[in-house]
Amino acid sequence: MIGVRARSMLIVLVLLPGIPSSAQLAKNSRWTGGLREQYVVTQNIIYSYVDTMSDRLDLYVPKELKNPAPVLMWIHGGGWGRLSKDSVSGQIIPYLELGWIVANVNYRLTAAALAPAAVQDCRAILRWIAANARRLNADLQRIVLSGSSAGGHLALITGMLPSGIAFDTLGVVKETPHVAAIINHYGITDVNDLLGGANRKGYAVAWIGEQPNKHEVAKAVSPLTYIRKDLPPIFSVQGNADPTVPYSHSIRLHAALDSVGVPNELMTILGGQHGKFSKEENENIRLRVAAFLKKYKIMKEQE
Repeated sequence: MIGVRARSMLIVLVLLPGIPSSAQLAKNSRWTGGLREQYVVTQNIIYSYVDTMSDRLDLYVPKELKNPAPVLMWIHGGGWGRLSKDSVSGQIIPYLELGWIVANVNYRLTAAALAPAAVQDCRAILRWIAANARRLNADLQRIVLSGSSAGGHLALITGMLPSGIAFDTLGVVKETPHVAAIINHYGITDVNDLLGGANRKGYAVAWIGEQPNKHEVAKAVSPLTYIRKDLPPIFSVQGNADPTVPYSHSIRLHAALDSVGVPNELMTILGGQHGKFSKEENENIRLRVAAFLKKYKIMKEQE
């Protein structure tokens, strides 16, 4: 497994007491204005154990679901080494307004485990969603992965990895469900590119670490490694003045997707920095994402 020792993972479901609203959304007027009354929120669900560590997610489920609902799996950024699910603000609000189920997730950060641990965790979450689909009344044909920065990378790699890959050997492994679409907010697509040269980034160097096969590991966790024609539709957005993730990563990803006929779109924010977009730009992004999901029948026209 690309030279990285597999460690046992027990995938379990532990529901902690429900909390009426999540801390990260408490100050969002669209949440406090009544949306929270429409959801059952359960925080800090343990979805896996690795050694002595437990990984957790927050789950938002609409009350009184009559039909299976689409699922958004949201992955936070922070260069794989900082922040958490609790640092999310309003990125998940549009999906909550649509009545989707939302899983807002944590994963092992660099200080706890080097690559590919975060990828293994996110793949485990995807299987956790599938294992609990009936209880949640989740539509497994409409699972969307999304995240920003390192979270965008993890959304991409989680949805693009083929079935049966070595990252899926932890714990009791069942088939990883198919992903309906990936919404990538300025995510990394070539980790090796960030380990040296003009695009070297300290956060990537730290995440890969001094593993003896570090370039092999970096290639194995890079979305550009897995370009093939059976991938789900992929939408990306990035500013072309991004100082944190090279804009060339989005260009290269979408050129590669075009080359094999994968449905995809790249939305460029002219002069945009690393996610620091204006209110108008963020609204345009929301509208473009909605149109993309409707185009591929993931979001219904009336939603």
